[in-house]
Amino acid sequence: MAYKIRVILDVENDVIRDIVINKTVNLEDFHLIIAKSFGFKGQEMASFYKTNNNWEQGEEIPLFDMSENGNSIAMNSFLVKDIFKNVGDKLIYVYDFMAMWTFFVELSGISEDEIEDFKITFSFGNTPDQAPEKKFIAEKLDDVFDVFDDENNFENIDDYDIY
Repeated sequence: MAYKIRVILDVENDVIRDIVINKTVNLEDFHLIIAKSFGFKGQEMASFYKTNNNWEQGEEIPLFDMSENGNSIAMNSFLVKDIFKNVGDKLIYVYDFMAMWTFFVELSGISEDEIEDFKITFSFGNTPDQAPEKKFIAEKLDDVFDVFDDENNFENIDDYDIY
């Protein structure tokens, strides 16, 4: 069975690859396929992250088991079919933690065709020479702390009364 997966690089200009892959390929091999299809050597650290339909980052699937006891998850312990069960399932893929190349990965189709390894069926755009600078912005809190801020809206020090 073949899975058609769309991979979009998170940069200003669209850079897209559609990859058809055998469902039994493990995530470590899939990581190398993605990296090489975008012009990287695949030698840097990388992780997949489970995500929801809003692309909110969830559980990490690292390239290697980084736990002290060796009982953690790693890419080589997951097959593509373990992660992508339905069309529309998504992952975030981060390649090279120094540059933070970020990719949006989505299962766009499943076919009964047999495929030995993989093939790139659609390629659009070129990978830029440098990764864009990432801005890590926390979600805005919905005035959770305003409960404790009833009347102390001081504009200058003279507004402060000592009790």
